[in-house]
Amino acid sequence: MSDQKAQMEQLRGKLAGLAQEYSSIIESRKLKPGVDYLPPSGKVVGGDEFAGALQASADMWLTAGRFSDQFEAEFPKHWGMKYSLLVNSGSSANLVAFSALTSPKLRERQLKPGDEMVTPACGFPTTIAPAVQAGLKPVFIDVDLNTQNASLESIGRAITPKTKVIMIAHSLGNPFRADEVAKLCKDRGIWLIEDCCDALGARIGDTHVGNFGSLATCSFYPAHHITMGEGGAVLTNDYALNKLAMSFRDWGRDCYCAPGVADTCNARYKWSLGTLPKGYDHKYIYSHIGYNLKSTDFQAAVGLAQLKRLDGFVAARRRNHDYLEKCLRDLGMEEHLILPKATPGTTPSWFGFFTILRKPELRNKVVQELEANKVGTRLLFAGNMTRQPAFTGVNYNISGELTNTDKIMNDGFWVGIWPGLENAHMDYIAEQIKLAVQKA
Repeated sequence: MSDQKAQMEQLRGKLAGLAQEYSSIIESRKLKPGVDYLPPSGKVVGGDEFAGALQASADMWLTAGRFSDQFEAEFPKHWGMKYSLLVNSGSSANLVAFSALTSPKLRERQLKPGDEMVTPACGFPTTIAPAVQAGLKPVFIDVDLNTQNASLESIGRAITPKTKVIMIAHSLGNPFRADEVAKLCKDRGIWLIEDCCDALGARIGDTHVGNFGSLATCSFYPAHHITMGEGGAVLTNDYALNKLAMSFRDWGRDCYCAPGVADTCNARYKWSLGTLPKGYDHKYIYSHIGYNLKSTDFQAAVGLAQLKRLDGFVAARRRNHDYLEKCLRDLGMEEHLILPKATPGTTPSWFGFFTILRKPELRNKVVQELEANKVGTRLLFAGNMTRQPAFTGVNYNISGELTNTDKIMNDGFWVGIWPGLENAHMDYIAEQIKLAVQKA
């Protein structure tokens, strides 16, 4: 090893040591119930994450590189899946996954304008936005009050001859029965995309969510199960779909060479595509109307450190969720609240603790009281999507009634159970919920 290289490695070691020392000071402070605001979500990071970011900075690669490659290789192993593509957000993951199914290379299975997508009206807008932008018609369905998920029956009723894709999120980490939906889709030649952005670690039977659809998505926003700041991933077990998704992520190019690599196909100057001259450089042939949605190595380095904590994070979320539910039951709150239930046959990886006030028109009073007493709250995202101003003028259908979705929109809220919180925080949150309901 040259003297210069040895010096660089020595300095890298010092960076890692300083990162651990600096982070130990930050990690020593814990939130105090009643004194500090208890946010509904948050990140837990430390020296390994800081050291990873510094190591990536020292590389000065600046875009996706060795840490991104390592993350893409390691991440699907946690799901029992084959392929993952790192992108810059969970919403971008939804866009890339959906866009892959619009590729002309899928021939008769290509999604086209005028096709229909079945999806719940209760959820997050970027689960649905890619379909609207691609000219498909959303068909909205209702959800169950206890699980906040759509039933197989409601999905089946919404299917028409125009239904070409079903895209559903596992609500707040509580899985919908994607195994049953996948069988329905297979029988009818319909695509299934699982939005797992809130559900990393959730299982149906012994199988991780994401394995049932043709494609799955995940988010690494700070609120989620692991974080890299901004970031997301597209997962699949299908090589061809992974290649299509990669094209849409990487400018729409036909070439699948990694940055800095050339001629993976051994035919770089032999292709004849479109009306380009034969032999046009394959690195600059574009087969899709794509984007640049890659993430950076800084993010991936943080994500790799977070992956080591994943099992502990998921366990903490389940523990906090169970404990808070017990606290509320012990306080007699089931009389006033519809408490969450795991979908039968599943093991959730809870994103938050969602509850619905049985008596209407109290929710805003309750959440304002909780916020005033330093308990952070959130609604179930967009509530009823069809009532959002963004969907004014959008061409969609509604299958059946959205009664439960409206109840959730009007009377539901959730509080935090993320790994930065412990039993003492759950005790305080439960007591404040009781007092807020009584006061309302």
